[in-house]
Amino acid sequence: MRNGVRIAVDPGSVRIGVAASDPSGILATPVETVRRGKGDLDRIMELVVEYEAREVLVGHPSSLSGEEGTAARSARSFAVALARRLAPVPVRLVDERLTTVTAQSHLRSGASFGKRGARGGRARRSVIDQAAATVLLQSALDMERRTGSPPGEAVGENA
Repeated sequence: MRNGVRIAVDPGSVRIGVAASDPSGILATPVETVRRGKGDLDRIMELVVEYEAREVLVGHPSSLSGEEGTAARSARSFAVALARRLAPVPVRLVDERLTTVTAQSHLRSGASFGKRGARGGRARRSVIDQAAATVLLQSALDMERRTGSPPGEAVGENA
């Protein structure tokens, strides 16, 4: 397994959850929630530079049947645009089925993700977005450790 910080982004229609791994690629932690729209790719690029990330994983919401619906096509388009901006940093699409559900479950059980005291409304959704990115990244890191292969599908020039 290669060492280096990984960044995961969970792009939604309104917000993008961001998480990062430790340099050893063992543990994922929440970073922030980026507002979707103008400047979102710039902010993610800034985070990649700040964290000296060697790879970016983008959540890809495939349906349970494996078909690519509207949200999955949107995530793929986002990943392609991100890959163009970040080259030569690799971008990979990673299956994110159920990450938001898992993140909400962790939050209800008292697990700590991101901002403290985020009880409702916008702050709570922001924490859920970060938690979903953290679950996505942790799952990808664990899968890579188990299989010895990078998870997901390379996007852009790395495909």
